[in-house]
Amino acid sequence: MSSIRRERRTVDPALSDPERLYVITGDPDGSDRAALDLVTMVVSKSQPTPTVQPEQAVILRLCQAPLSVAEISAYLSLPFSVVTALLTDLLATELIESRAPIVRATLPDRSLLEAVMHGLQKL
Repeated sequence: MSSIRRERRTVDPALSDPERLYVITGDPDGSDRAALDLVTMVVSKSQPTPTVQPEQAVILRLCQAPLSVAEISAYLSLPFSVVTALLTDLLATELIESRAPIVRATLPDRSLLEAVMHGLQKL
């Protein structure tokens, strides 16, 4: 299996323009945005369609393997809020899946481990 090559895009002066960011997001108040945070993992379910925005097409290509929202934001050189708006649109059209990261289980109590160890030693 070939590894996916990910490179950080060079900063485009047009992307730092507030008007361009407003056009990308489309929703000025952000009330209908999905509940995503920086560590939410995103993976694409399909290839970009001709109807998606160019930034969304890049997200779909990047997320062939799971990426966090923070990584997507860094690769695209876009603010978190803009990336969240783009991901909300992609979630609504079911082109991507998102999930919270898997939290490592807490370690068992030391006394339990000692009891198991002593029980095994008695065998």
